[in-house]
Amino acid sequence: MKKIVMIMAVLALTLTANAQKFGYVNTQELFMLMPELKDVQARMDSLNKQYENLLMNMQEEYQKKLQDYQQKQQTLPEAMRQIQEEELYSMQQRLQTTYQTAQQDVEQKRTEFLKPVNERMAKAIQEVGAANNYTYIFDSAAAVYIAPDADNVMPLVKTKLGIK
Repeated sequence: MKKIVMIMAVLALTLTANAQKFGYVNTQELFMLMPELKDVQARMDSLNKQYENLLMNMQEEYQKKLQDYQQKQQTLPEAMRQIQEEELYSMQQRLQTTYQTAQQDVEQKRTEFLKPVNERMAKAIQEVGAANNYTYIFDSAAAVYIAPDADNVMPLVKTKLGIK
């Protein structure tokens, strides 16, 4: 009895394996074709420009204070020199902190802006897979898996996304 169940299980697996349909798509190439990327790039450029302006203004203010201090350094009393040095140090620290915060914010915004693009792309791939009875659709950009019986579903996904 165990042998019969085992033979049936092997037969079922063999039949199932033969019925599988595989496809592949290059998600990196597809991603670069997504029309939303232009909007994301414009938003990222705007954010970068805002931070660049802020940092440039802070840097200019720091440079002016530093030059002023260097010109007057020899004539300032010790207490005034210490106050101005502490102020310059504080400005330098704020500049570094602002730069680090800007980098983190830009990366966070990039992830936030790209999330809907990635989700739309993934949904289209899943819908193409379901509509065309694919068991698996592999990412040819991540792994070089292209079997002789695998179909390139890129044209189907591009059509689903409205990309020419």
